[in-house]
Amino acid sequence: MFLCLPLRELDVHLDKRMKEQIKKKQQDVVRFLEANKIEFEEVDITMSEEQRQWMYKNVPPEKKPAQGNPLPPQIFNGDRYCGDYDSFFESKESNSVFSFLGLKPRLASKQAEP
Repeated sequence: MFLCLPLRELDVHLDKRMKEQIKKKQQDVVRFLEANKIEFEEVDITMSEEQRQWMYKNVPPEKKPAQGNPLPPQIFNGDRYCGDYDSFFESKESNSVFSFLGLKPRLASKQAEP
């Protein structure tokens, strides 16, 4: 699982409000993955032009904005594009996030009764 994120300070071209929104979305995705013990790698696109270009190239054309480049977080499972934050959020709301991530659903484990 790859999560393309701006781990360091974002481009100065983004206003402060947009930076805060991206940071909150990033934290929401990371918290979910950690809480569900889903292994992932955070890819810092601010420090690597190669990683940034890889992200831009691998977001499907129909998911790219009309102008500019897609903003992080963008979620990938290997080379498979899963989606952006809005798609992630919708999948959480519809209880289909494991399918969204390309993972098998996990069954809730029952605790042994005393």
